[in-house]
Amino acid sequence: MEDIKFKHLVPIQLRFSDFDSMGLVYNGVYLSFFDLGKSYYFNDVLPDMNAHKDMGVVVAKNYVNYFLPVYPNEKVAVETTVMEIGHKSIKLNQRLIDLDTKEIKSFCETVVVGFDVKTRTSTVISDAWRKAISAFEGRDFTKVE
Repeated sequence: MEDIKFKHLVPIQLRFSDFDSMGLVYNGVYLSFFDLGKSYYFNDVLPDMNAHKDMGVVVAKNYVNYFLPVYPNEKVAVETTVMEIGHKSIKLNQRLIDLDTKEIKSFCETVVVGFDVKTRTSTVISDAWRKAISAFEGRDFTKVE
């Protein structure tokens, strides 16, 4: 996990409702943090994806590891990177970090699938998306794996 380069960061505003009775961020809330990170990533890297709402992605799988609790008043952010692009899927890695200490609070691996809103079916990841993600990440994702 240490050799992964994360180029996209979204600060997270902690809310009162994020905390459980022990004063820690509830583990289910982490997924909403990671979803926010994915939303901003795709909006920033693939702005045309959200412009017409005909093509997008849906989450197929999430795998989350929790390392350290998040306490009130901590400054946290979600970092996101693409690891692989398949024929119809994109594998992302994300981590929730403490902005002051740089500690990794949680790590998430997500697989999203290309989705055609009109036909309500999965679809291939376009060459335009591959090129845009490759340019942002500084790695070549133009070949189908």
